[in-house]
Amino acid sequence: MSSATRPGLPVVDAMTPPVLVLHGPVTRNEVSGPCDALRALLDDSGAGAVVVCDVGGLGPPGLAAVNLLARLQLTARRAGGRIRLRDPSPALRALLDLVGLRFETEGQPEQREPPLGVQEAVEPGDPVV
Repeated sequence: MSSATRPGLPVVDAMTPPVLVLHGPVTRNEVSGPCDALRALLDDSGAGAVVVCDVGGLGPPGLAAVNLLARLQLTARRAGGRIRLRDPSPALRALLDLVGLRFETEGQPEQREPPLGVQEAVEPGDPVV
């Protein structure tokens, strides 16, 4: 059984990822609520979905915020999805780097990729690699 192809371009749904807005200050006891909300967003979005976590309102970063983000990442991976951070403060980024957690960040170039328009300078006498 085959279906007739339609003339023209195929229909593609341009989907924007769902957003989970996190507010602070965060305490150690406030982990289950955001994890349940993330799980619900991932269930609605389907397998392999990305959920954007807006962390701009978390306030001053601390270990409770790191714990929350680590648990959100674990929850997303268990559900077959992933999270992307939106608007992390430089202090939060530094703290996440310090504890060894890597997160995909919205609007940032991926690791090991130079930003567009940046070229390396070559000095005379440099060895050719």
